[in-house]
Amino acid sequence: MAISEFLPDEHRSAVDLATRGHQIYPVLGDEDIRRMQRFAVPRRWHDGDTVFRACVDSPGMLVVLAGHLLCSRTDALGKRVEVVEYGPGQFSGEVASLSGRPPLVDGVAVGELDTLVLDAPSLRALLMAEAELGERLMRAFILRRVRLIEEQPGGPILVGPSGHAGLFDVENFLSRNAYPYTRRDPALDAEAAQLVRDHWRTESDWPLVALPDGFVLRNPSLVELGRCLGTLPRIDRDKVFDVLVAGAGPAGLATAVYAASEGLSTMVLDARAYGGQAGASARIENFLGFPTGISGRALAGRAYVQALKFGAEIAIPARAVRLLCDARPIRVEMDDGTCLRARTVVLASGARYRKPPLPDLERYEGRGVYYWASPVEAGLCRGQEVVLVGGGNSAGQAAVFLSAHAAKVHLMVRGPGLAATMSSYLIERIAASANIELHTHMDVAALEGDDGGLVRVQYRERRQGTLHSCETRHLFLFIGADPNSDWLDECGVTLDDKGFVLTGFDATGEHARRALETSVDGVFAVGDLRAGSTKRVAAAAGEGAAAVAQIHAYLAEQEKQAERSERIERAEQHT
Repeated sequence: MAISEFLPDEHRSAVDLATRGHQIYPVLGDEDIRRMQRFAVPRRWHDGDTVFRACVDSPGMLVVLAGHLLCSRTDALGKRVEVVEYGPGQFSGEVASLSGRPPLVDGVAVGELDTLVLDAPSLRALLMAEAELGERLMRAFILRRVRLIEEQPGGPILVGPSGHAGLFDVENFLSRNAYPYTRRDPALDAEAAQLVRDHWRTESDWPLVALPDGFVLRNPSLVELGRCLGTLPRIDRDKVFDVLVAGAGPAGLATAVYAASEGLSTMVLDARAYGGQAGASARIENFLGFPTGISGRALAGRAYVQALKFGAEIAIPARAVRLLCDARPIRVEMDDGTCLRARTVVLASGARYRKPPLPDLERYEGRGVYYWASPVEAGLCRGQEVVLVGGGNSAGQAAVFLSAHAAKVHLMVRGPGLAATMSSYLIERIAASANIELHTHMDVAALEGDDGGLVRVQYRERRQGTLHSCETRHLFLFIGADPNSDWLDECGVTLDDKGFVLTGFDATGEHARRALETSVDGVFAVGDLRAGSTKRVAAAAGEGAAAVAQIHAYLAEQEKQAERSERIERAEQHT
């Protein structure tokens, strides 16, 4: 991930980190520290004391008043690697501190360490109350996360053979969630080979994941990894949230930002990564306010940090599997059996990638077949020929992005061209790219591979039926998506004939209905999942924001009804 994934200037590169030390590790003045004191708790550690441990709950952000705080991590062989040492006037923490998630490093006191400690709620209160100071803290947190990603001094170490599907799956999960990691091939790296000798037993153990605290996981599930790294926190089952958002795409993140910033307790669930399908867009050039364009991951990354800043809770990977509306509060059941309760629910689960009916398709997923084009996939196909199927804007953005890495991009569409389905600026860019070749009236017919994954794609001319083949180890499928609404059956949310969620008048036939509310009171739908929505990132973000105003109206009605019922009950008791 480039530094531009988070920072305002899209043209910056990782080299800039070397010149931004004063922003990454600023020294606070006496006045800054004085302003912090009303939010903080003083605490002292003795020389050599463990202040915090990687992958364990952190005490919060620490402001060093005296002594030093040494932060280090464990490498693949269990050796200590120093990351940074904070002195008087400096503060610890990075993006994870906003939500109280565990740190990526260990912290040890050097000398008598006097500090001010701010836990996550206190830190967020400081950011809101002290705008200028809060801006400096946020900039440092974001730059530190970028440094962890760019220079890889922290995070888990992934070890496995090149091209292994499980290794790719874990790497993609971490990359899409902007979580720092290091990937090492035991065939090329002596330390990785030693780790394999110490921990690997059978083929089913791939990949090995060495956590920042030195513990090694064998072929962990994404849920297990999320639990260990803190992206999937323990959720208070007794808590009733004001707003529960299912889906962390642009619509869901917009809901989270506006709801949390207006004081509503907010929980966001997503099965894979924040950003949704928009997170796979290499460059969005028609989003208002970004004349040079912005990647989907950059846009989603900023919205994610913004939601954390305002106090929204975000759990990834957390898949919602049932919506239960037979009682109040509404319940959302996750795939691990956990049931969460909320006064309102916002359905922002979008759509799932559409898959062509090809034999052995699943065999090659993650081993040559991909549904998004991120820097991880771009690195895999550098200097090679790739096939990309699809004629929409996402396909066009992916083709342009991949053309900067691949030797050639074969862009295949079923129709006669791109004009009916793709924005003109992308069509012009594709036409100007010497290494993008457009193939019209084509269907993918079959896949061929070997033990290493995909090796060949067969495709058919739709009019003549003639078969052709292309030698490639990389096939990208951008052929649309189906609504992710299967999990709503038990709640009785009304869908259209294609499975999209109906809202407002379309859902009930009542003109007074709130525009984004479904047929079930207190359940709203936004973004791509909603029937009739404009399938654009800006429109999704707008609907997410608009839903919050309608949620306020709904909650106000519920409070009035509760007060009315209480008055009636008291009157009946009095008589």
